Amino acid sequence: TILNHLSLESALAFHLANRLASPSMDSIQIMNIILDALDKDPNFARFLRADIMAVRDRDPACTCLPDVFLHFKGFHALQSYRVAHYLWGQNKKTLSHYVQSQMSQNFQIDIHPKATLMSGIMLDHGTGVVIGETARVGYNCSILHHVTLGGSGKRGVERHPKIGNGVLLGAGSTILGNIVIGEGCQVGAGTLVIDDLPPHSVAVGVPSKIIGSYKAKEQPSQNMDQVGSEESDKHLSSFSMDGI
Repeated sequence: TILNHLSLESALAFHLANRLASPSMDSIQIMNIILDALDKDPNFARFLRADIMAVRDRDPACTCLPDVFLHFKGFHALQSYRVAHYLWGQNKKTLSHYVQSQMSQNFQIDIHPKATLMSGIMLDHGTGVVIGETARVGYNCSILHHVTLGGSGKRGVERHPKIGNGVLLGAGSTILGNIVIGEGCQVGAGTLVIDDLPPHSVAVGVPSKIIGSYKAKEQPSQNMDQVGSEESDKHLSSFSMDGI
């Protein structure tokens, strides 16, 4: 799958095409669509490399780069989204929705093609992740399984969350509505967020309550520490947890 190709882009197109193929569209057709997106989207190749390095650097279960490329479905879903997003921008919306549908069926991850996801993102495990149409995810974010970036409001308005750079969204967290999660925030597992979070906040609970804050420039998405440790506590100022 890898050694038979002259470039990372060619290998990705071949591998994804075989995952996204169906009786209505064979792998050769899909591979050509992916190659076209990789060739014409000025950011795709760079984002692809940033995404794969994000998994290698942050996931302790990752032993080598080929593992990410061949077997990590969060990475596969993210690159499938990038193809669909390119097609959406070319006004090929039916084809874009086809890629989204196949992504959802094969990887159990549903990302609307119009959503905006920057580079260096890790979808850890990925199962059950839902990202809506007007959502935006910044650079170097880490998103765990069963995270929802859901909408509130009617069609034609901004109705989904805007996630800043370096944010860690814990497993099962739900962020609803056109709200802003500031840069460097950490949202705990199972948390429901319905209001803006200021940069570098640590929020837990239903509904969310801010219990601490990271020092400026810290990005919790990088250390992936969800339960606290001596090392992470050096960068964290805790507040009272009364009422949670």
